[in-house]
Amino acid sequence: MATQAVKAVDANWWRGAVIYQIYPRSFQDTTGDGIGDIKGITARLPHVASLGVDAIWLSPFFTSPMADMGYDVSDYCNVDPMFGALADFDEMMAEAERLGLKVIIDQVISHTSDRHPWFVESRSSRTNPKADWYVWADPKPDGTAPTNWLSIFGGPGWEWDGVRKQYYMHNFLIAQPDLNFHNPDVQNAMLDTVRFWLDRGVHGFRLDTVNYYFHDKQLRNNPPMVYDTDGAGMETDTNPYSMQNHLYDKTQPENIDFLKRLRALLDSYQGRATVGEVGDGPRSLSTLALYTTGNDKLHMCYTFDFLGPAFDAAYIRKVMTTVADTVSNGWVCWAFSNHDVIRHVTRFAESPAEQDRVAKLSITLLSVLRGSICLYQGEELGLTEAELSFEDLRDPYGIRFWPAFKGRDGCRTPMAWETSEPHAGFTTGSKTWLPVPGEHAARAVDAQEALPDSVLHHYRAALAFRKAHPPLVDGDMTFLDTNQDLLAFVREKGGEKLLFIFNLTRGAQDFTLPKRLGEILPVNLPGFLSRLDKGVVKLDALDVFCARV
Repeated sequence: MATQAVKAVDANWWRGAVIYQIYPRSFQDTTGDGIGDIKGITARLPHVASLGVDAIWLSPFFTSPMADMGYDVSDYCNVDPMFGALADFDEMMAEAERLGLKVIIDQVISHTSDRHPWFVESRSSRTNPKADWYVWADPKPDGTAPTNWLSIFGGPGWEWDGVRKQYYMHNFLIAQPDLNFHNPDVQNAMLDTVRFWLDRGVHGFRLDTVNYYFHDKQLRNNPPMVYDTDGAGMETDTNPYSMQNHLYDKTQPENIDFLKRLRALLDSYQGRATVGEVGDGPRSLSTLALYTTGNDKLHMCYTFDFLGPAFDAAYIRKVMTTVADTVSNGWVCWAFSNHDVIRHVTRFAESPAEQDRVAKLSITLLSVLRGSICLYQGEELGLTEAELSFEDLRDPYGIRFWPAFKGRDGCRTPMAWETSEPHAGFTTGSKTWLPVPGEHAARAVDAQEALPDSVLHHYRAALAFRKAHPPLVDGDMTFLDTNQDLLAFVREKGGEKLLFIFNLTRGAQDFTLPKRLGEILPVNLPGFLSRLDKGVVKLDALDVFCARV
């Protein structure tokens, strides 16, 4: 096995880092089969580096039957032939290092594929060496499932197996059985898979469903949930999963000790980091605090709080202040889009005419928040959610809940590179795994490179501004009192103070600056029209004001 040395890096590089998520199926195809691959990622890394990001995050590329697009892993230590080979991964790592990019990979360890050799052995009998590697339980006397737990993908969270004459637990698809983390051998095996990629040189891991590792050993039923959907992400009222209070099928206290073991492993290497995905409903921020506080568990987490429909000053301030009150020395990673949710330009824009404006304002806001940030491929082009027909869908979640919910394929369509090329330059083949919308092709990278005021150029400017001002990376954040239509705060570190006032409404707004702020020196943010007039900030619709204080 090839083992790569990682150059000496700042152990805290992740704190305030900008991470660019790549969905390998949809980034660049080099074989003509209509599916992206690792060689394609390598070829397009210069574009990613040109944005000014610090790291890339690769969604799963491991060997998999692809029942859930790679989130059903059958071999944690290899590349699926669909995406290439381990040698291709090593070449990509070398190119990323040349460009100054760190590499984070998705680690999906709460469950495996039902084709994984571990599960094949586990289901073969109740006495084999891996019999207790998954969550098995006897039926109730009437033959029904052991608990009322539900699957996120619809239906019960248990599936009957006729060989063992038991049920096995699955939080997601039936083809994704949950591992039994109460078994130390399972923990050790998963840590070995992490070590494999650490030895190969990766700089960190995005941990899928990080609060789903353990289940309640007593198999107690979940109570009903009174659920507030404000700011909810993928889970909606179309899915009965949100009707339960998930006290017993996830977020168990035993998870803490495993996260400490994982952190100890990463700390034995240099400059490595973890970012956990926390999906815990209204408890998400408190779970995030628990998992990141203390410098002995996860380095940072993100939640679904900014992945829903809310884009107003009151909501953003509420989330940020809750984090400040809840998370002491932990760290948050913010995102407006990813591979699981409707693209944020579609969620936030009220009309096609304001899509570019919303895209520019969103990245400006994201780049000045306290925390690290994740960008999702294509958002730098202002891509909208693709409208797909049922026949085009590949996402099992979308297929299950159609037409009430159209699934996640609309944000997973191929990247648009060249406007005039077939399939926008994504492939030379005749067909793509998901269609490339014409409106995406019109927004391709080459078209936006030629336009000085494009969304693409604005992303570069916003990220360059973030890097140029240390307070924006990890400085303090203090909110100012305003009416609920404006979001105003000061970022401060090392004697530098920057004031930001965001108008997220569709009407002009005025803000009278508090005299206690002292002298105000406006800072030009390209693309915005706000101005200072005798102590009053004048903001247009969807506008932002910035000044040195």
